[in-house]
Amino acid sequence: MLISLAQNVVSGILVGALYGLAAVGLSLTFGVTKFLNVAHGELLMLGGYASFWAFTTLGMDPFLTLPSTIVFMVLIGALLYKLLFSRMVKLTEDVKVKNTMLIAFGLSLILQNVALRLWTADDRSITTSYSGVALSMLGVRLPVVRLASLVVAFVCLMALHLFLQRTYTGKAIRATVEDWAAATLVGIDIHKVYLESFILGALLAGVAGALVSVGYSIVPTMGLEWTLIALVVMVLGGLGSIMGTFVGGIILGVTQSVTSYFAGGTYREVVGLLIFLLVLVFRPQGLFGTKQG
Repeated sequence: MLISLAQNVVSGILVGALYGLAAVGLSLTFGVTKFLNVAHGELLMLGGYASFWAFTTLGMDPFLTLPSTIVFMVLIGALLYKLLFSRMVKLTEDVKVKNTMLIAFGLSLILQNVALRLWTADDRSITTSYSGVALSMLGVRLPVVRLASLVVAFVCLMALHLFLQRTYTGKAIRATVEDWAAATLVGIDIHKVYLESFILGALLAGVAGALVSVGYSIVPTMGLEWTLIALVVMVLGGLGSIMGTFVGGIILGVTQSVTSYFAGGTYREVVGLLIFLLVLVFRPQGLFGTKQG
């Protein structure tokens, strides 16, 4: 029983890392721009298909497709921002949230139908020669593919942290989050910061999607599920906390996995929503967020 429980905890950590990576992108975008991009899951889906396409057409190793997926998602993020979201910058915060949510909802439907047209409704996944390989430690199996995905997710998190802390652009993003009016007075281009933040969010979603395509399966309608997961993790970890959001993803993954072990898969999704409601009621700033005001 202990080994089975440990196996479920490890599985929860591995999937939770993907939850955290996906949620960090949404948290960053919303925290900086106040754009509620409910099409975030569709961006993750596009990243998964980009990696799958490179694997099937060019025969590239799925982890080596990440650079091309990143370039693709940067272009997609820049295009979507310029065409759809750039006009929302000057709106008040509450109007901005509502309008961007409506725009993103329409965008999600468009991207779903485009994906259906290009790849049909069949489940797609990447299977490599090492897909079934697993390491064993104290009776617990560690699938190599998912372990590598955990490493990639952690590297992305560290790279984002260093980018925000050490670069001028990262400092400009943090200054905009603190006080956009004061940031403007010291010469920071808010429009550029919003564009860069949106692109970073799309990039992180794309990388998460590429990792999902390796260890799991992708389908055109997967966007809503991953958007809800990202929202739950974002609230759980707390806005403005990159590390907190990532840890929140792992907490959700472990909780779902352990719940499935004790109560069955039926309650797997319910526990995530229950955590979401409890955090909103008792600690609305999130587990690792700071209380405002």
